[in-house]
Amino acid sequence: MKNKPVSAGLLNSRTIRNLVIVLLVLAVFFLGKQVDWLLTPVRQFFSIVGFPVILAGVLYYLMNPLVDRLEQKYHIHRTLTITVLFIVIFGLLIWGIVALIPTLRTQTLAIINDWPKYWQNASHEINQWLNDPKLAGLRDQLEQWNTDASKLLSSRLTKYLTSTVSSITTVVSTVTTIVIGLITMPFILFYLLKDGHRLPTYLAKFIPTKGRASFLQVLTEINSQVSNYIRGQITVAFFVAVMFAIGYWVIGLKFALTLGIAAGILNLIPYLGSFLAMVPSIVIAMVISPWMLVKVLIVFVIEQTIEGRVISPLVLGSSLAIHPVTILIVLLAAGKIFGLMGVIFGIPGYAILKVLITHLFAWYQTQSGLYESDDPEPDK
Repeated sequence: MKNKPVSAGLLNSRTIRNLVIVLLVLAVFFLGKQVDWLLTPVRQFFSIVGFPVILAGVLYYLMNPLVDRLEQKYHIHRTLTITVLFIVIFGLLIWGIVALIPTLRTQTLAIINDWPKYWQNASHEINQWLNDPKLAGLRDQLEQWNTDASKLLSSRLTKYLTSTVSSITTVVSTVTTIVIGLITMPFILFYLLKDGHRLPTYLAKFIPTKGRASFLQVLTEINSQVSNYIRGQITVAFFVAVMFAIGYWVIGLKFALTLGIAAGILNLIPYLGSFLAMVPSIVIAMVISPWMLVKVLIVFVIEQTIEGRVISPLVLGSSLAIHPVTILIVLLAAGKIFGLMGVIFGIPGYAILKVLITHLFAWYQTQSGLYESDDPEPDK
C-alpha cells in the first residue's frame, strides 16, 4: 500500500516534466515566429546554397555506389574514379548538347506554338463524340467543366504573366542563382564523393559519447532511405522515358523524343507523373486520328504494365515501406506548402522525418516511463 503514493508521485513528476518539455517546444516556435526577421538571412542563405547542394546530393547518391565499389573491391583511389566519372559525364553533356538539345528545342517550340490548335481540335473531337443523344446530360456537364477550366487557366496565366512582367528583378535574380548553382555544383559534388563517407563520423564528434551510437544509427537509416529512393526513382524515370520514346516512335506519334523525356521527368512525381505525361500525348493523338489515340493508349498500358510488374519491384522494391495513401497525402500537402519542390522532394523528406520521429519516440518511451508494462509481477 505504501508503494502506491510513491508510484503516483513519480508518474505525476514525469507527466509534469513532459508537459514542460512540450510547452518549451511550443514557446520556441512562438518566439521564432515573433522574431521572423532574424531568420531572413538564414532563408536567403539556403535559397542560394540549397539548389547546388540538393543537385550535388542527388548526383552523389547516383555516383557514390560506383566509387565505393571500385575503391573497396578493386582498390582504385577515389580521386581517380571521381575524375574519370567527371570526364565521362562532361563528354555525355557535350554529346547531349550537340545531338539531343537541338531536336528537343525544335520539338518543344513546335509543341508550344501549336498547342492552342491541338487543344482546340481535341475539344472539337470530344464535342463531336458527345453529340450522341445518349450522352446529352454528360455533355452539358462536361461543357460546363471545360468552360470553367478554361476561365481558370486563363486567369491564372494572366496573373502569372503580369507578376512575371512586373518583377523582372526577381526573374533575373532567379536565373543568376541557377547559373551560380550550376557552376558551383561540380565542386560540391567532387568533395562529397571524395570525403562524404567521413561526414557521419566527423559530425558524431559533436555528440555526447553516450549518444554517438544512436546518432550514427539514425544517420545510417536516413542515408539508406534517401539513397534508395533517389536512385530508385531516377532509374525508373530513365526506363519510363526510354519506353515512352520508343513506343511513340514505333507508332509514329509526333514529338516522340520530347514526349518520352517529359514522361520520364514527370514520373519523378510518384503515382501521378505518368498520368500527367499522358495529357499532351492524348491531345496530339486525338488531332491526328482516332486510331493514333488507340495506339497511344496501348503504349500507355504496355508501359504501365512493364513499369508496375517488372521495373518498379526490381528497382524500388519496398525500401520506403510507405502506404500509397500516405504518399498521395504527402504529395498534396507538400505541393500546397512548397510548390513543385515539395512535390519532388516531399517523399524523401517524409522518409527522413519518419526515421527521426521513430527514434525520438523510442527515446521518449524509454525516458518517460509512461509505456512500461503494467502487468503485475507473478507471485514468487
